[in-house]
Amino acid sequence: MRVLVTGATGFVGGHLVPALLAADHDVSVLVRDRAGYDGPDDVTVFEGDLLEPGSFDDALDGVEAAYYLVHSMRAGPDYAERDRRAASNFVAAADDAGVERVLYLGGLGEERDRLSEHLKSRREVEHILADADFALTSLRAAIIVGDGSASFEMVRQLAVRLPVMVTPQWVDTPCQPIAIDDVVTYLVRVLDVPELAGRTVEIGGPEVMSYKEVMARTAEIVTGRRPVIVPVPVLTPKLSAYWVNLVTDVPRSVAHPLILGLKNAVVVQDDSVREYLPIELTPFETAVRRAVGDGADTPEPKSVAAGER
Repeated sequence: MRVLVTGATGFVGGHLVPALLAADHDVSVLVRDRAGYDGPDDVTVFEGDLLEPGSFDDALDGVEAAYYLVHSMRAGPDYAERDRRAASNFVAAADDAGVERVLYLGGLGEERDRLSEHLKSRREVEHILADADFALTSLRAAIIVGDGSASFEMVRQLAVRLPVMVTPQWVDTPCQPIAIDDVVTYLVRVLDVPELAGRTVEIGGPEVMSYKEVMARTAEIVTGRRPVIVPVPVLTPKLSAYWVNLVTDVPRSVAHPLILGLKNAVVVQDDSVREYLPIELTPFETAVRRAVGDGADTPEPKSVAAGER
């Protein structure tokens, strides 16, 4: 199948392109700077900008399916407006080109829970893409564990650099982290399931845990010890976003929206995708070891607290 990947220079796109090639697809990528793309040799590279209508039309010629992996958080506080325009421009061009299927990776979270601005923007993009002639498959995920994931990197640095953390109540929010390998497997294999065209599916790893547990277990894997995490009600997510700036090197434009989104529970409510794609999910510890370059076969670390995982 001839497929186009937008956002190919990003974290997920960088993992997805080689996997699509390995699955014998004819892969093209759309990037803003052709000279700066350092991907596989077997892809066709098109240069264009989704914010500039007409600049990327040739990339869609003959495309049967396209992956929409674009977001603008790193561009600054106006990212929602930029993402809105980019999605609208893409829909117009893809419909004109006769693209049949589009796959979008968004975020978990219930709209009735008053989504954060970041999650609300991701959901708005999903709605824009759904209002098109092509069949949209939206995959919603929580924190993706892998080397290069901004959300995981923020958690990892906090967990490793601070043996004692005073945190807001969001550390008790439940989430369902998923390994980047599993995300890519879903993204590739969903192309072979026509029943999932036009549907929204939720994907997650094998465990639901709090962000507190995510940080504790990550620190234990990397350093051999668990940090002391003390939630306090007076530290708001907004204040903690500034605190994260002091501790991690994740860009502020990325860290702030992510931190403000930690108040929302991001857990799979509908796992019907597994009826079609019953993949073997990667254990959290294995995903973390791969992300930090420690290998998948590292022995399980011993807990430093009796009765804790």
